[in-house]
Amino acid sequence: MKVELFVDGIISVAKGRIAFGPTLALLDAVASEGSLQGAAMRLHVSYRSAWGRLTLLEDILGQPVISKTKGHGTVLTSFGTVFLEALGRASRASQEIIGLEERRLEIALAVLSGLATAPLALAVSHDSVLLDALHSMGDITVSIAGSTDALAQLKNGQVDGAGFHFGAAVPEPGTIFADVLADPNLIALPVLRREQGLMMEAGNPFAISGIVDLAASGLRFVNRQRGAGTRIWFDRLCVEAGVNGPDIQGYQTEEFTHQAVAALIASGAADVGMGTRAIAKRFSLAYLPLGEETYFLAVRSFVGLPRLEAIRAAINHRAAITPGYA
Repeated sequence: MKVELFVDGIISVAKGRIAFGPTLALLDAVASEGSLQGAAMRLHVSYRSAWGRLTLLEDILGQPVISKTKGHGTVLTSFGTVFLEALGRASRASQEIIGLEERRLEIALAVLSGLATAPLALAVSHDSVLLDALHSMGDITVSIAGSTDALAQLKNGQVDGAGFHFGAAVPEPGTIFADVLADPNLIALPVLRREQGLMMEAGNPFAISGIVDLAASGLRFVNRQRGAGTRIWFDRLCVEAGVNGPDIQGYQTEEFTHQAVAALIASGAADVGMGTRAIAKRFSLAYLPLGEETYFLAVRSFVGLPRLEAIRAAINHRAAITPGYA
């Protein structure tokens, strides 16, 4: 069951009424195409219809919104540009609310249709224990994203929940992590603790003993993508160790999962990277622990605490029997 809601409405002024959605689409088409003919084609209307709508809009507003120049097409006037920006800003500000209400309505209709629970859509930072647990539950769809990207998807209404971590005891004030944990419209719970460290070729041939050693010449590091919780943690560890991350050979080499990092090291394409003890063990790599972190799940309030607790229980069960997890 899929619900799609749209922003619409009427702007009432002294000389008449302006339809919000069609006006935004028309002005955006003119601005993008640079000609009235191109705008008409984009909107699948006739040139005459587009011209008539613009003429009516200018009459109602009492201001010119377009300027036609022979040989140079049609552009928005300064007034038209500012008016379009105002409409666009209102539309974008509504998207988060619309996405949330779409999902809330989908769940309500699913329940009314006789489903005990509606499938949840989650975006999560990659973790094998978490994914195994989620996939075993059957009523959850999962997509993989870095921690900050997962939270951005939650914020704009694309998903019902997000899995994230940030490698610190508490998030820094003003970060997206702190905002999510303090948001009264979300339910956030710690769902597992896990150890992360440096993964290296078996036997640790470079005798790596900490972050400082990564700046040594000849070592090939493989990083996580920007926005990943592990990348954020690694950057913080570099600062604490007095190491300039970009000076590390391979710092710009990015992979999207712990498994991908481990696979590169195991294949000999890289020498060291950051990941979990469980993944290092799976690929028979040497491992140097750097610390523990908490992994969180945050969901929309309409999902409910009991359902989130059930998800956490499934994750806890698998974490308890996996090396490097608690």
